[in-house]
Amino acid sequence: MGVSKQPAEIRVDIGELVLDGFRVDPDRVSAEFERELSRLVRERGVPLAADGAVAVDALSGLPHLPAGLSARRLGQELARAVHAGLSGRGEVMP
Repeated sequence: MGVSKQPAEIRVDIGELVLDGFRVDPDRVSAEFERELSRLVRERGVPLAADGAVAVDALSGLPHLPAGLSARRLGQELARAVHAGLSGRGEVMP
């Protein structure tokens, strides 16, 4: 039986995230985004990084999100979309 090799560290750097049309506290969105993305990476990993480092310059094709979302929900949904892209279930532009 083989042992699954997990990267020792996964680092996600986001240079800029622009949210138009949302009236929420950006610090709360950021905190929830980080919390949810950390949970997803911890529980599900990042399949694209299984063989080593992966760099993604941009994610495209993110789902439309309603403008009335709370900061908590917006952060969660953004994290899920980013994780989907890093897992090969979204469009990534290397």
